[in-house]
Amino acid sequence: MLDRLRSFLPARWSKSKPVVPVVRLHGAIGLSTPLRPGVTMAGMAPLLEKAFSIKKAPAVALVINSPGGSPVQSHLIFKRVRALAEETGKPVLVFVEDVCASGGYMIAVAGDEIFVDEHSIVGSIGVVSQGFGFVGLIDKLGIDRRVHTSGERKAILDPFRPERQEDVDHLLHLQEEIHAEFRDLVTGRRGDLLSDDGDLFSGLFWTGRTAIGLGLADQVGDVRGVIRQRFGEDAELRLIAAPRPLPFRRPPAGVDLKLEGWSADLLSALEERSMWNRFGL
Repeated sequence: MLDRLRSFLPARWSKSKPVVPVVRLHGAIGLSTPLRPGVTMAGMAPLLEKAFSIKKAPAVALVINSPGGSPVQSHLIFKRVRALAEETGKPVLVFVEDVCASGGYMIAVAGDEIFVDEHSIVGSIGVVSQGFGFVGLIDKLGIDRRVHTSGERKAILDPFRPERQEDVDHLLHLQEEIHAEFRDLVTGRRGDLLSDDGDLFSGLFWTGRTAIGLGLADQVGDVRGVIRQRFGEDAELRLIAAPRPLPFRRPPAGVDLKLEGWSADLLSALEERSMWNRFGL
């Protein structure tokens, strides 16, 4: 109908502007609470589907600002982006803001080109597991902790028990498996662009300018400037975002905002804050 109506307009009015959908991925990946929905496959899937469904869009832009998080959620989002790109034939342009690290970079390599700011932080291709040990503390407090399992190693790496080397070895083996798959994914997507720097997959991270030299990114550029340069000054950026929750909206069934919501939200915020702190932000 719109195309038919345009045929009756003067030529200077009938020409439609190029529209490039933009999907933002901001925050830690996989950290989701009732009050702070994080970057997850469930949250991103409808946004990606909508972005790629705009038939006349010459490309899809992803703007990423993430310190990383769940490797599973990162990989699921990566695979969905690639699947949609191949189905529609649309190129994917990735734009890095402050940080694109770990799982954030795993998603970024779904792009056909990666643009950065000179001061962006890029990399951290590795796997990390963090925790605390409270054995000495509960001894001092005189606490007798009781754990009963039906498997002799069901409670491995319990922070209230002394650490056992065989448990640590098992965790390191899992991390190496994930790390190897992460390396394969990056090399499969970036190929000959990657340098032979021995630290590339060590978990280190670099500024955007250095990341270009290492082959982790392609060019310096921001979403507005690059899109207008590629598709014309009249190109329109269309942000594809989830609808904002209405104020005073009732929480989902089973969610207690006073207890479950606020406590989970606080813990999630602290964990995410520590992830950003790793990169000096």
